[in-house]
Amino acid sequence: MITTTTQTPWTHLPDPQPSTGDAPPDLEITGERTVTFRGFGACFTELGWRALGHLDSGARAELLDDFFRPDGAMGFEFCRMPIGANDYSEDWFSHNETPGDLSMAHFSIDRDRRAILPYLREALSRNPSIDLFASPWSPPTWLKNPPVFNFGRLRNDPASLDAYALYFVKFVQAYAAEGIRIAQVHVQNEPCSTQKFPSCVMTGAEMRDFIGRHLGPAFERAGLDCEIWLGTINGPETDAERKTWTGFNDYAFTVMEDPAARRFVRGISYQWAGKYAVWRTRMAYPELPLIQSENECGDGRNSWDEAWYVADLFFHYLAQDAAAHVFWNPVLEPGGESSWGWKQDSLVTVDPATGTLTHNPQWHIMRHFAGSIRRGDRRLACRRPWSANAVAYERAGQAAVVLRNPLAEPREVRIATPAACWSTRLPANSLSTFHLPGQIS
Repeated sequence: MITTTTQTPWTHLPDPQPSTGDAPPDLEITGERTVTFRGFGACFTELGWRALGHLDSGARAELLDDFFRPDGAMGFEFCRMPIGANDYSEDWFSHNETPGDLSMAHFSIDRDRRAILPYLREALSRNPSIDLFASPWSPPTWLKNPPVFNFGRLRNDPASLDAYALYFVKFVQAYAAEGIRIAQVHVQNEPCSTQKFPSCVMTGAEMRDFIGRHLGPAFERAGLDCEIWLGTINGPETDAERKTWTGFNDYAFTVMEDPAARRFVRGISYQWAGKYAVWRTRMAYPELPLIQSENECGDGRNSWDEAWYVADLFFHYLAQDAAAHVFWNPVLEPGGESSWGWKQDSLVTVDPATGTLTHNPQWHIMRHFAGSIRRGDRRLACRRPWSANAVAYERAGQAAVVLRNPLAEPREVRIATPAACWSTRLPANSLSTFHLPGQIS
């Protein structure tokens, strides 16, 4: 058993032992299988690539191995990339800033040769089967009102919407020409919010019409082997001013109950305040995969308090059958400051002055999940009180279990599977990962 506390991260402790007696279990891992997992991952950003450049070649290769090799500490299998600039690019850009170019004759991914393409190639050289999904933070400015990156909305006339659909087509085709398959596009990053960095507000109705009447047909005509997902949705918002139009009914339900749009949507992605819509989405569309597309990313202090908060978010999404869970920046410079002044956490930091690599608290938290749950594993439904702090997956004939003790004192926990009963002692305020052998069903 591997256990993490604030004082002693990633420590080996005795494995759970067979238990006898008639006392009811604290946690019951059933033989009921739910979602098939697609993988953990992170996002490729320009500032992440810059941070990697501060490492010497050996340390850099070792960290990339940990991130992306199938036998690495994280083994990322389901990763995100931007279409154009995001909030961790070095500056703002799109792949076509030629006003009026409705045919996308000037479309180019040359900017991505600076950082994104090299970063992707390092990852794919270690695991060619990584699934990539891509999303824009902002359309080209000339397709927006007003024509700026960090504000505004997509123009709503048919010619502009067709041109923007073609922008997506060109992006997928350009990466295919580089030998890189984009498995999915997610229509708009955080459509509920206008930000100080590249952003674009889109209502559910606007996403519905864009997918059903423009993007979906454009992908179909082009014969693309790329899925369209509804995402990455960051509502319901929690503030009183905006929640009236950012709820489940305003996005997922509005889009999925439209026959034209539903024909093209292959999944739904949520992040940040979108966590409040996950259970209603799962209830309404159990056949449709959903993912957590960007973890909440703190304030750049990389504190243990934030790490424990993020641990609870893992349980929140995975227990509701999220089929993938994606970290935001896996690596940044200390402080995690964006080029326009925001500071965010990362799994590791690299000091540009010394080239020193630091594994931050969230590295240990995520490793508990990503290190033991991989693509193809089936989630096992859990019951009884400690199921609120547990997830279990069928892996190689065993139950891989991640279990948190959030209490201020150690606890002896009895765990039942269909085959046997086990007992383990969990340290106070800890996160543990272990495998239980034996028949699952």
